[in-house]
Amino acid sequence: MADGPAGATPPDAGGGDGDTPLARSASPIEFRLDTASGVPTYLQLVHQVEHALRLGYLKPGDQLPKVRDAVASLAINPNTVLKAYKELETKGLAVGRPGQGTFVQATLSQVALPELATLRRSLLAWLGTADAAGLDEDGIVALFTSALRDFFERRGAPGRRGTSDSQKEGVA
Repeated sequence: MADGPAGATPPDAGGGDGDTPLARSASPIEFRLDTASGVPTYLQLVHQVEHALRLGYLKPGDQLPKVRDAVASLAINPNTVLKAYKELETKGLAVGRPGQGTFVQATLSQVALPELATLRRSLLAWLGTADAAGLDEDGIVALFTSALRDFFERRGAPGRRGTSDSQKEGVA
């Protein structure tokens, strides 16, 4: 998806008439859900914000989508969005301002824009090769995930992203 980070898109990407709730949102991103992923909805929102921070789509001071806007566009429970925002606050990435919304407070490490563009082009070329080899989306994700896990294990970084060895899945 070329629109934005990991399912999040700019709020005006829909090309609507400007009267939709998210078109009025002050946030640079719009959430998307993958109901088939098996990942809890609140974690999908957290991951999208983290990805947007890493890719430079969000920066400190930016407003996240208002709870009511996210609820309206995704048809989810407000408590789900609140849980995601609470998780971001716990991680020190966001801060809630009563009556105003939730705002980015910190950023995550990111690669400079020229390097990011080069890496993205390289990854797109690899994805084209994987597609030509006959891999579908699930196959590409499985191969990439396996290679990523192997890469970090060889680098000596076990337990990345807060997962312990007992939490890791037993798949390649």
